[in-house]
Amino acid sequence: MQTLSEFKNFINLSKRQICEEIFSENADKIKVKKPERVVKNLAKIFDATLSISNAKGFQAMSLRDLSEASGLSMGALYSYFTSKDELVHMIQEQGRRVTTRVLYEQVEAAAGILDKLRAAIVAHLYISEVMQPWFYFSYMEAKNLPKKQRREAVESELATEKLLSDILAKGQEEGVFRQTDPPMTAALIKAALQDWYLKRWKYRSRDVSVEAYARFVLDWVEKYVVA
Repeated sequence: MQTLSEFKNFINLSKRQICEEIFSENADKIKVKKPERVVKNLAKIFDATLSISNAKGFQAMSLRDLSEASGLSMGALYSYFTSKDELVHMIQEQGRRVTTRVLYEQVEAAAGILDKLRAAIVAHLYISEVMQPWFYFSYMEAKNLPKKQRREAVESELATEKLLSDILAKGQEEGVFRQTDPPMTAALIKAALQDWYLKRWKYRSRDVSVEAYARFVLDWVEKYVVA
């Protein structure tokens, strides 16, 4: 099992790539045209938004709050987005793309079906550790998001469960996993993965690292599913 530090470089590279994609797709809306500057400032804006939102809520965040936290003027902020709805869409898009891309790349790189299940669990935990502010924001703010983005948030969560469920079903076909209910098992695994980023304080108070938590979840899941 790879360590969190080994995983971080992969995540940081992906986050930069996604910011570049967002710039490319919104080039007609973003008034700044220098790619390096845009990517750097988008990262500042996203990080500051998540930090403020997780402390006081996205709805309570003012653009003045964001200006102070990001180090960009109010005018500069409007060079990147025209409304808070547009901003939250960009943040949600970045988080979903990073999570999906990294998760699926890790699973596809694994050889056997058991290794794919392990890769999915470990990757999800490491992604949520590195991107904890986004995961917490996405979960806690879901009810306050515009309708389209609420639907996308739900679809994203269900997609992760389907990935796990498909791996479990494939493992049963191959005789590696015992016969269980794949969708229900996947939902329970997903709940265990969510507990890490929603209640980190609980595990931190017990001096539990993300690597230790990953090993425990792997052991628990394998004892249940492996034939």
